[in-house]
Amino acid sequence: MKTLALTTAAIAALAAAPVLAAGFAAEVDANGNGTLSLEELQVAYPALTEETFGQIDVNADGEADLEEVTAAQESGLLVNNG
Repeated sequence: MKTLALTTAAIAALAAAPVLAAGFAAEVDANGNGTLSLEELQVAYPALTEETFGQIDVNADGEADLEEVTAAQESGLLVNNG
């Protein structure tokens, strides 16, 4: 029974991650274009460097979309370091 409860909680947390990331993105998306620039991400992550942003911006379009931000959070590239 305990294993079932832990498994259910883990699944719920994973399912909520994109929703939380979407809310986060909306909060720091200053120009409302649906993606985040280096400068916008630096509001939440002041120590974020251009080099790390380049790793986050997988498609190299100069903006981090929701999928890129979520992947960066999950991989540890975006950590609260400010």
